[in-house]
Amino acid sequence: MPHYSILPKRILAAIATLAFAPLTLCAQDDATPLLSLKLETMAFLRDNEYNGDIQKGYTLPGAWLRPALVCDPLDNVHLEAGATALFFAGANKYPCWAYHDIAKWKGNQYQDGAHVLPWLRAEMGIGTWRFVLGDIYGGTFHQLVTPLYNKEQILSADPEMGAQIIHHSDAFTFDAWCNWQSFQFREDTHQEAFTVGLSTRLRPFHSQSMKDIELSAVVMAQHRGGELDITDDGVQTLCNGMLGIAWDKTLCGPLTHLRLDLDALGCYQQKGQLWPFSSGMAYNASATATMLRHLHGQIGLLHAPSSFVSLYGNPFFSTLSLMHPEQHYDSQTTGYLELGYSHTFAGAYTFGANVEAFSVHPGHGRSETSFAFGLYIHLQPQIPLLKNK
Repeated sequence: MPHYSILPKRILAAIATLAFAPLTLCAQDDATPLLSLKLETMAFLRDNEYNGDIQKGYTLPGAWLRPALVCDPLDNVHLEAGATALFFAGANKYPCWAYHDIAKWKGNQYQDGAHVLPWLRAEMGIGTWRFVLGDIYGGTFHQLVTPLYNKEQILSADPEMGAQIIHHSDAFTFDAWCNWQSFQFREDTHQEAFTVGLSTRLRPFHSQSMKDIELSAVVMAQHRGGELDITDDGVQTLCNGMLGIAWDKTLCGPLTHLRLDLDALGCYQQKGQLWPFSSGMAYNASATATMLRHLHGQIGLLHAPSSFVSLYGNPFFSTLSLMHPEQHYDSQTTGYLELGYSHTFAGAYTFGANVEAFSVHPGHGRSETSFAFGLYIHLQPQIPLLKNK
């Protein structure tokens, strides 16, 4: 082993000066960072005590890590380059892609040690609009209601990658995206697959009594298959849609925020035979509250009078069984409850815990009750390396 102590002190000092010069420069300058290092990670433990015929229970003990270099050369230009890695405790082999039902249409390639993907994002603002290519802003950023998006995917799903157009203002939000989930080369034995979506929210009223009323609309479609497809699965196009109205109010006192939602949801199988029906409807009502800044809760009820499938929601909101693919319920009512706690320190370090309950009534007097609970720590410090003069 080399003895570094024999190096002259001046050489050591010079090495230290060169290594930490960018950090020293940043500490002395209040300008906007030109280059910084973002070290985002989330460690989690989620236990799904699911019971019944719809889906089996499972546990997710793990973490994901997303280091990236961030460059902001102009006020309206943002670049990120790095990697994202997913780890599950006790696992040593991972599918090359991890996503809901992905194995059926993404081949059999595996990675050892961790599930690793590149992380690349290029973003440009033009006026009040933002254009993103590469790794887009996904997950909860799309502001989908609970029956349309299972927040557990924040822990286990691939980051969304493709293209996105965003507009945000107090009166109107617009988010259009394409998440390209499976790229296909010629002679590949899996299908091409991508999801396109549009999520909008509008506050059309300006009077004091009506300004908290919000109208929302969502359209999503997942497409599988294409010109190079050599599988026997055929082309499939599956859709979800939603029209909703909400009362969203920021309050004073112990109850700091309250939101009431009423939504009409639909599903449509435009192409393919994955579902035993072509279309369906469901209705959702929910109340969401934030108390004492750190406590939040949601209670809701979804009723599907005939058939309904949520593409990215918890399977408890669909009338199809994951455990028994041939099983289809004529109607279904699902009540759901979530209680959570989250505390953020210095704007970058969050500890959280939540408990969820689902009461599912698939008709014919049957009922199933399932629970889930989780803990997580989310860290996203950003270290400036170089600043504009």
